[in-house]
Amino acid sequence: MKRITIKTSTIVSFGLVLAMLAILVGPPLQVALAAALTAKSDTMSSSKISTASSHTIKFTTPTGAADSTDTIIITFPADFDFTSKVISSVTFTHGATTGLENTETLAATPSATAWGAVFSGTANRVFTLTAPTDGVGAAAVAANDKVIITYNNTNSTNPTTSGSKTISISGTFGDTGDILVQILTDDQVAVSGTVSESMSFSLGATSVALGTLSTSAVASSSHTVILATNAASGLVLTYSGVTLTSSGNTITAMSTAAASSVGTEQFGINAKDNATPNVGAECSGTAPIAAAATGYSTADSFKFVTGETIISSAAGINSTSCTLSYIANIAGATEAGSYTTTLTYTATATF
Repeated sequence: MKRITIKTSTIVSFGLVLAMLAILVGPPLQVALAAALTAKSDTMSSSKISTASSHTIKFTTPTGAADSTDTIIITFPADFDFTSKVISSVTFTHGATTGLENTETLAATPSATAWGAVFSGTANRVFTLTAPTDGVGAAAVAANDKVIITYNNTNSTNPTTSGSKTISISGTFGDTGDILVQILTDDQVAVSGTVSESMSFSLGATSVALGTLSTSAVASSSHTVILATNAASGLVLTYSGVTLTSSGNTITAMSTAAASSVGTEQFGINAKDNATPNVGAECSGTAPIAAAATGYSTADSFKFVTGETIISSAAGINSTSCTLSYIANIAGATEAGSYTTTLTYTATATF
């Protein structure tokens, strides 16, 4: 039996060999890979549809933009409107430390010290920054710089429809990223509350005793009143009644403000801290408070005219404590008797 041997041969293309050798010994193939931007955000002054809003766009660039041909491009979705946007309403800063970024000069075309800045596209939705012509100069964006691009709200109008919107960042500087913002039908919440009208008024006592009246010494006594209100025009405290009376006899009321005069018939009141006689106190409380009214606001001076205002305020007041002081003097001819009167105090607030 014969053995048959079959020989095979492989023919390799000479051109293929040369191509493989070129790959092996030639320069390495360089492929530029875009890096992902980090710390991306867009803070808007308003998220409401069809409303003017500022945009503060922030991101960190791993690569930087340090070549004169580098561009940074911000592209807003089609329904944003920056039709009349101008470069002067945009600021561009960058730096290694937040809060210490450098603010760059923007111009229509780049120069050694200025970044080129141009709006383009429908409704100026595309904003392109071109690096300065000196490339690696002081204005260049270094790797890992924090970049802030701010549109003020002049001619910056939100979309007419609500929903999620994606802002794209790209350019020849090599880094890319998207920022998602949410547009709302309304971004405001109306908060309401009602403050009821209020006023409080109380008397510290319902009776005062002057004791036995004398021609040689003034008789005095006092009590407090407490007032408070939130009335915009404040309040007044008035009094009404007659002077001290006994069986048709009276002690003369002080129709004009005057000092105590021992030996002379007098009946009067005030709302002050007095020395002669030593009675009364100033109105007190946490400001704003009420005060003694004209005619009753001078220490050691007393008056009695029915219907007049003794305490007042021009606006709302916190709780105010005022002391009302009474004096009585008699003359040698003043008729004997038990002298009394009843006074009515009325607090009125004007809301």
